[in-house]
Amino acid sequence: MLPAGDGAEAPAAPRCSESGDDRKAMEKSEINVTALVGCDQVSDGGDDAGLASYVSTFIDKEVGHDLKSLKKLDKLIEQMTENKMHLEEQVLTISSEIPKRIQSALKNAEESKQFLNQFVEQENHLLTSINSHLLSAQPWMDDLGAMISQIEEIGRHLSYLKWISQIEELSDFEEILAQLHWPFITPSQSQTTAVSWPASSPEVYSHLETLFCQLLKLQTSDELLAEPKHLPEKYCLPASPSVILPIQIMLTPLQKRFRYHFRGNRQTNVLSKPEWYLAQILMWIGNHTPFLDEKIQPILDKASSAVNARLEFSRGLLMLVLEKLSNDIPCLLYDDSLFCHLVDEVLLFERELHSVHGYPDTFANCMHILSEETCFQRWLTVERKFALQKMDSMLSSDAAWVSQYKDITDVDEMKVPDCAETFMTLLLVITDRYKSLPTASRKLQFLELQKDLVDDFRIRLTQVMKEETRASLGFRYCAILNAVNYISTVLADWADNVFFLQLQQAALEVFAENNTLSKLELGQLASMESSVFDDMINLLERLKHDMLTRQVDHVFREVKDAAKLYKKERWLSLPSQSEQAAPSLSSSACPLLLTLRDRLLQLEQQLCFSLFKNFWQMLVEKLDVYIYQEVILANHFNEGGAAQLQFDMTRNLFPLFSHYCKRPENYFKHVKEACIVLNLSIGSALLLKDVLQSASGHPPATAALNELGIYKLAQQDVDILLNLRTNWPNTGK
Repeated sequence: MLPAGDGAEAPAAPRCSESGDDRKAMEKSEINVTALVGCDQVSDGGDDAGLASYVSTFIDKEVGHDLKSLKKLDKLIEQMTENKMHLEEQVLTISSEIPKRIQSALKNAEESKQFLNQFVEQENHLLTSINSHLLSAQPWMDDLGAMISQIEEIGRHLSYLKWISQIEELSDFEEILAQLHWPFITPSQSQTTAVSWPASSPEVYSHLETLFCQLLKLQTSDELLAEPKHLPEKYCLPASPSVILPIQIMLTPLQKRFRYHFRGNRQTNVLSKPEWYLAQILMWIGNHTPFLDEKIQPILDKASSAVNARLEFSRGLLMLVLEKLSNDIPCLLYDDSLFCHLVDEVLLFERELHSVHGYPDTFANCMHILSEETCFQRWLTVERKFALQKMDSMLSSDAAWVSQYKDITDVDEMKVPDCAETFMTLLLVITDRYKSLPTASRKLQFLELQKDLVDDFRIRLTQVMKEETRASLGFRYCAILNAVNYISTVLADWADNVFFLQLQQAALEVFAENNTLSKLELGQLASMESSVFDDMINLLERLKHDMLTRQVDHVFREVKDAAKLYKKERWLSLPSQSEQAAPSLSSSACPLLLTLRDRLLQLEQQLCFSLFKNFWQMLVEKLDVYIYQEVILANHFNEGGAAQLQFDMTRNLFPLFSHYCKRPENYFKHVKEACIVLNLSIGSALLLKDVLQSASGHPPATAALNELGIYKLAQQDVDILLNLRTNWPNTGK
């Protein structure tokens, strides 16, 4: 064995029989093996100890302990040498080819990187293009998706309708209706059919009920079985379910007949004759009502259906009218005469439809068509135009200022001139025309039109009044005043009407949203302290007050002129009553009283009761102060003068107004109380004077005055009146 490396156990000593040549061969073999094996397989050991151990193990395996085996060394060395040469050749070959392969691989990798970068750039560009295209195509995709959904839905509908069509073909429902002579075109036919039914009617009606119920069960989709929507959304029709299928089938022959007669170039299709097709619809509703109520409604009730057969039938027919109106109105929108006639006929139709046939306001009706923006604005314009024309006509009429009821006392309390009554009738008619509009906003627009017309009429009355100012007591002036009062009174009554109260609430909501009114005004509207007509009423009341004041001033001037002599009466030197046979009216008072009497009689005949009451009360107020200041305070009175004044006032002036009130003296407080003071007995006058001087401004003085019936005059006024007396005793008082 070969000696071990450092730290290895010493090998056994070689045998003595071993020759020196053999030892040399073994050393040479060891070196070659080490060179050949160690460089490839032993090099993994990484140190001499490992290499020596590997070589020792290899020799032990190949040669062993038998020295005879050393003969194999030459062959083994030769074999190892060949292996070494072969390995060297391989190493040389590999060492020359590997750089080329690495260089080629690197070149391929670089080219691949370049191609990859190009592909990445192309990918980014393509991705940007795709995203841009998708973004621009998204609306198309959305539309296309919606269209595809619609197409799929329509396909389902078509399939469903095909089944229904096949079911209808299998049904003999229409044949049953034909046996009953449906539809009933004339009133006599409907009555005959409703009363004198055929002999086989029990079987027919039993079959009718069966088929009707079967068709009713097919009503599974309102959207599928609804009538085709020929009306645009601009008409804002209320949402409603489709007409039930059996009623639709019953309507079919009438729909065909209607469209045949009132479409195209038929002689019955005339724009100027809307009453033809409107009357036709009303007649059909009336003709079929008995049959629907007596035969169809019980079937629906038995099937626990909430449908009203008559209203369902009417609703189906009315859709024909709405469709017809929507087609005709654009053709006559700017022909005032035709358009106004159409509106009139539609309103008459609506009135009969609701009042006679009980058609609900909540269903689609003709007012929804008239409420469409273009049509509605045209309606407002035409309504205003014709109203103004009528106002011109009524004011220029010969009978404009004459009451229609002037010869009927009980009826003519308001003494309303014809023009005012005609005008308010016009406003009332306008109210009736727009009352059934479906929305509050449309009604409020008509209300504004009415208020504009009232203001226009007030201005016209003011203009005519100014022409009559010089004759403020004349017939026409009084007629204008009566007209103003009547319009104001009627508007005040309307303000409490439920319809206008509802409009007031609607207006309140609009004003609150738009912030067009102050909080105070909104509060007044909400609490009903004010009304929708308050602005107009206030203007009319102001005009009425101005006109009344002008009349009162005119009469008062005449009274003052007539009282000039009475003011200068010699009140100091008139004889006492004991010196006269009987008291009589002062001659100087006659012009004053006659003027008053004549003017009161004149205005009582020309003014209505409420106006005349305002007039004489305003006049009395001025007259009381005038007589007190200009007649009483401007003179001194002896006993006879005071008594004469009291007689003139209490027995002649006051009674002029007794026809208008029970106690006219209460309206002449200054004059009445002055007469009391001037006609006190001397003792009472002295006592009163003492009380006033000793208790001036204290309750005893007031109590003393009240005891005498003096409430209006102040203590200072009573002192002045006492000093106007001349019949004092010679006591120096």
